[in-house]
This record gives sequence, C-alpha cells and structure tokens, in this order.
Amino acid sequence: MPIKVANEYGSINVDDQVIAVIAGSAALDCYGLVGMASRKQLKDGISELLGQENLSRGVEVRRDQDELQIDLYIIVSYGTKISEVAHNVQNRVKYVLNDIVGLQVNHINIFVQGVRVTR
Repeated sequence: MPIKVANEYGSINVDDQVIAVIAGSAALDCYGLVGMASRKQLKDGISELLGQENLSRGVEVRRDQDELQIDLYIIVSYGTKISEVAHNVQNRVKYVLNDIVGLQVNHINIFVQGVRVTR
C-alpha cells in the first residue's frame, strides 16, 4: 500500500519498494557497514551479501496505523563498534527519508546479521 503525500499541487503516491531502496542506499553510505543481509537468513541458514542492485532485500517497510517502521538487516565490518554503526545507520536513514521523501519515520530497527572481515 503506497504512502500518500499531499501538497498544494496534488498528491504523490510513494510505494514501499521505493522507500526500501532509498533506505538501503542511505544505509550503505555509513562507515562500518559492509552490506545488506537477506531478511530470510534465519530460514535459509546462510548469510548472503547483497550488492547495490538488490538494496531492498535487506529492508522491510511496515506500517502500524499511522506509524512508519523500517527494519534493516545489515552486515558490519570486523573491528568496528557495532552499536555505533547501528546508531549511525539509524540517523542516516531517518535523515535521508525525511529530506528526500518528506516522511516522518517513527522506528528504525537494526538487525545485525553478521560480521565480515574486510581487507
């Protein structure tokens, strides 16, 4: 179900897939983030690293009444402080979605699915 944004010129419908791609792209700009993980990792039993072309697979957009919630499934770099990376991702995604789309995000949940050694 798309989100409707109204202004003096009319209304704009923004699909959940668009929000997921914007959130995933914003998250990948953060230091210490290696990539997005699959949401169904627990079911698959593997940690697959997704590239730029599949940003929305690591993002889930949910709506409860009037609240917008975003779940991000990420893989962090070894040697970085996980809590700081998660906090930076939350702030960056919230800022970008508010700035680009004009959405007020109520909750951004971070699920760290793995740690990867980068060279």
